[in-house]
Amino acid sequence: MLKVKVKKVMLSYKFRLYPNKEIEKKLEEQLEICRWLYNRLLEEINNARKEGRKITQRDTQALIVKLKEENPELKKVYSKVLQMVNYQLWSNMRALSRLKKNRKKIGKLRFKKRERWKSLNFNQSGFSIDVKNNRISLSKMGSVKAKIHREIDGKVKGIWIKKYPSGKWYAIVQIEKEIERKEKTGKVVAIDVGIEKFLVDSDGRTVEYPKFIDKTIERIKRTQKELSRKKKGSKNYEKYRKRLAKLYDKLNNQRRDFLHKLSRYYANNYDGIYVEDLNIWRLVRKGKANTLHRHILDASWGEFMRMLSYKAEGAGKAVVKVSPCNTSKRCARCEAIVDMKLSDRVFRCPVCGWTVDRDYNASLNILKAGLGRPAVPVEREPLLQTISYKDVVLGQILSMKQEAPCVSEGWFTWVKCLGV
Repeated sequence: MLKVKVKKVMLSYKFRLYPNKEIEKKLEEQLEICRWLYNRLLEEINNARKEGRKITQRDTQALIVKLKEENPELKKVYSKVLQMVNYQLWSNMRALSRLKKNRKKIGKLRFKKRERWKSLNFNQSGFSIDVKNNRISLSKMGSVKAKIHREIDGKVKGIWIKKYPSGKWYAIVQIEKEIERKEKTGKVVAIDVGIEKFLVDSDGRTVEYPKFIDKTIERIKRTQKELSRKKKGSKNYEKYRKRLAKLYDKLNNQRRDFLHKLSRYYANNYDGIYVEDLNIWRLVRKGKANTLHRHILDASWGEFMRMLSYKAEGAGKAVVKVSPCNTSKRCARCEAIVDMKLSDRVFRCPVCGWTVDRDYNASLNILKAGLGRPAVPVEREPLLQTISYKDVVLGQILSMKQEAPCVSEGWFTWVKCLGV
């Protein structure tokens, strides 16, 4: 397969850290020092505004040098990490300013409470990575054991050291590399996401919805109930807090693993991917169907679309969002609008007699909206191919050779015209 180099991109690789007691103590200490610096700089900015003095990011940057004399503890932290604390503070202020311009109701930037500062940013310098021995060395801290499970392909630009609520430490390595555009496949596809089935595509493929939350919810409820009975700040409280955080970690890891593998399949095998431009929060806010809302959030459609978009871009492909208006109610054959309830899973058109799976009909309408051309296959009642979520997790979907049906044939010229 021919590959052509294109633009440079920034990627992040996440590696688990295993610090010993001495290193972990230093990490905790440096987190607390950075939290103190953040609050001290924010206090300086607030005082300057009250007094009518103009203050800039460069001013607070210069203040760090003076603060080292006031608080010698700052010298225990690498200078670049302290600079990035100042950068993060001003980034937060700019974000609030943008929200205010968009007429959002916002308050003032708040001070960071204890245990609320969770990361150290080693930007450009102050670190080294020993892939062979699985070690990451950090300035003014030492060498930390790491599980470097994948090749670091690119120029390392920085490392974030982050502590998760479960007590686990991770190194997020930021790299710069040249992405490679793969050869065009000449195929396009439309995807309709759902709850009963995670997705149905216009090639007649359905992927089972894993419902990871249903397999974990009872354990989460029990642990949350035990946590509520403990005295806040006690050792037992901290024990159950970490236990609860680990349950959420496992749930998130299962979900992200499934989404990563599924999105990679579509990004590799299609030049154009058409999806609905869904307002997920609006779907969750309306009504009182708590179980339905929980499943919508657990399905993580937004995260799936995000993964699909950046992976497709990296492969030289494109993800196009279309309006979701009436995609489930419109007949893909004659375009008649049929009133349907959410519980109706089979689409039956009273005008032309088109009878098919509701989600498959929607995927054909999404494809038609994206390309502006009818998308009905020759078969009157196509047999959908169901793929278990376990096959996705095990990577078996990646090896399956799928041939697009007659719907997509001859449409590559339309894709080229759209710039896909």
